[in-house]
Amino acid sequence: MSKFKKIETGIEGLYIIEPTVFGDHRGWFMESYSYEEFKKIGIDIVFVQDNHSYTANKGTIRGIHFQNNPKAQTKLIRCTKGKILDVVVDLRKNSPTYKKWIAIELTEENKKMLLIPKGFGHGFLTLTDNVEVQYKVDEYYSKEHDRSIIYNDQEININWELEKYEITEPILSEKDKNAPTLKDSDINFE
Repeated sequence: MSKFKKIETGIEGLYIIEPTVFGDHRGWFMESYSYEEFKKIGIDIVFVQDNHSYTANKGTIRGIHFQNNPKAQTKLIRCTKGKILDVVVDLRKNSPTYKKWIAIELTEENKKMLLIPKGFGHGFLTLTDNVEVQYKVDEYYSKEHDRSIIYNDQEININWELEKYEITEPILSEKDKNAPTLKDSDINFE
């Protein structure tokens, strides 16, 4: 039996991962990743890089980001401080779930992770101030292959639930403000 639970999302290859957390009066302990333990639940991926981001303000959207082939990345995402609404969209043109998206809250308390396969776009909305997100990737960053799609693309139609979280106008980087729409992007995922 693995120390991790793999939960289906309804989109092939996209999983919620729940770690086993051991706690007592002192606090808690968990393995955040183990190649051998992941193999036990059918995930055989070699990660080559860890990334760590900090976002100062609630209401910031980062995304929707991805790397085109041949430098596409599988990602294992977790929120280690604060709370985010993590959003993932299937960008594989021949997939039966093409343009389908899911959104899940990842928090420092729930310790859930998302395993995002190659061919997906990823973004998140910060639901608190002072958010830290850590993620593993199985391919190194490539500026030449780095891409994004505008967060409010009408064709994908993601519900970021801004009203629910009492956010009137999201905070965006210049890159994310100027990201192309899906129809204008050069996505090469089949």
